[in-house]
Amino acid sequence: MDKTNVQELQDVVIRFSGDSGDGMQLTGTLFSDTSALFGNGISTFPDYPAEIRAPQGTVAGVSGFQVHFGDHRELNPGDYCDVLVAMNPAALKANRKWL
Repeated sequence: MDKTNVQELQDVVIRFSGDSGDGMQLTGTLFSDTSALFGNGISTFPDYPAEIRAPQGTVAGVSGFQVHFGDHRELNPGDYCDVLVAMNPAALKANRKWL
């Protein structure tokens, strides 16, 4: 039987990123709400695209939502993310500098 090692962390920063219209703000909000229901402290940062109608799959049209949550009160959304959930290559390219 496999044994799983569980590591408890004080805080984690997750960034959801994808094309505008992919639902990144909704995903981030639902994740934040669920985390808060478990009693975690949270701080969020929605990141809207540079262009409103940028072509799909371009870096200028990337939307995101960053969530900083932990076992204590979080005062900022975090500078760099511990986990990046990129929905496409453009999202990865636009956010790799924040990893």
